Amino acid sequence: MPQSLSNILIHLVFSTKERHAWLRESIRPELHAYMSRVLQNINCPALIINSVEDHIHILFALSRVLALASAVRDLKRASSLWLKGKGKSCEFFSWQAGYGAFSVSKSQVELVKRYIAGQAEKHKKMSFQEEYRDILRSLNISFDERYVWG
Repeated sequence: MPQSLSNILIHLVFSTKERHAWLRESIRPELHAYMSRVLQNINCPALIINSVEDHIHILFALSRVLALASAVRDLKRASSLWLKGKGKSCEFFSWQAGYGAFSVSKSQVELVKRYIAGQAEKHKKMSFQEEYRDILRSLNISFDERYVWG
């Protein structure tokens, strides 16, 4: 078979360092558009990006020639530099060191898109930490609280 094909959909979640509320509502649309362009440039098209003050959710298709860790590194690096360039209020911006990346089946894409789109409503009722624990538990992913929030 001479052709390599893939359809790997990833729900990516990561927060700002120490969950600081860096992501002001006024900057989010521009940040999402910028991150979408970064992903497009590495052949990882975004299906949806949404955030609240302290974290971001992204559903994207992983390129067949790029490791997940490389895609996340490139995205976080580029967006961090972009945010730091937005003025004094963001000059010390940083993303958390880690991330959560979860595979999404084609049959679940619309459900995940709605979940990501509904972030503002969800976070009127629960914190990022509560949400993230719920995601990990729902996927039966073991975790150690001492290392999740770095």
